[in-house]
Amino acid sequence: MTRIVILDGHTANPGDLSWEGLAALGELVVHERTAAADVAARTAGADVVITNKTVLGESFFAAPGRPRLVCVIATGFNVVDVAAARAAGVPVCNVPEYGTASVAQAVFALVLELTNRAGHHDRTVREGRWSACPDFCYWDGELVELAGLTMGIVGHGRIGRAVAHVARSLGMEVIHSGRGRVDDPARVDVDALFARADVISLHCPLTAENRHLVDARRIGLMKPTAFLVNTARGPLVDEEALAAALHAGRIAGAGLDVLSVEPPSRGNPLLTAPRCVITPHIAWATRAARRRLIEATAGNVAAFLAGSPRHVVNP
Repeated sequence: MTRIVILDGHTANPGDLSWEGLAALGELVVHERTAAADVAARTAGADVVITNKTVLGESFFAAPGRPRLVCVIATGFNVVDVAAARAAGVPVCNVPEYGTASVAQAVFALVLELTNRAGHHDRTVREGRWSACPDFCYWDGELVELAGLTMGIVGHGRIGRAVAHVARSLGMEVIHSGRGRVDDPARVDVDALFARADVISLHCPLTAENRHLVDARRIGLMKPTAFLVNTARGPLVDEEALAAALHAGRIAGAGLDVLSVEPPSRGNPLLTAPRCVITPHIAWATRAARRRLIEATAGNVAAFLAGSPRHVVNP
């Protein structure tokens, strides 16, 4: 019987969903979390190893008894040394599309908190400020209307296009730096995008080349009224540079669902930066999206066992 081991199932399924699709494919063992020191013991004898954020590095694939298949229960697969897996003859599969709608929704949750500050004003009302107000209303800072502003999207894949669709429905102009027709008037280079956009949203994978894509120089290109949103990968942003810009009032604000180290240390400079909204990497985590993720992972395992692997990232 095929032995399937999930190393860190808690975040994908803390108990509100079912693993039955995977359980139907073999003997299933689910660990909520796995420390690095426990990976070898927990994967011994496994045919299929499934990971979300547990790192599977070169030594894992060099060891005897490696699995026949590794599945990443996510879209990003940087936690797996795919080159080492390829050298060991182990295919690695991901789930390329499951959370497009949920992430696009989360982008605008951050954008609207930055522009309308609903959460902030709710807190002040509950603290008694409205009850003590001499007028029928009050607001802190400028409330920003999105209609007529420019949304700049770095990356133009499924999620980037979904964000563009929502932005246009709100009356925004959209520009992007992704692939597309050379004659596409909405396509611009990254520097031009940072200079023109009123809201910049990152939707590109993390690579060695684009680490700190958003650095002090690019932040310096942004309008002082512009907002930065990152729901992609934390290391795309130089956090020291962004924190410094926020403290100096160089840009209007930032909305972040990802940080360079997760969970962050208490010393992360963005935790104390002004006009910075941070959520704990939850853009992907609606129940609907997690259900699709689990079902797609089961589909990846089933396809491999049937002899037709799909979504292989290291062919």
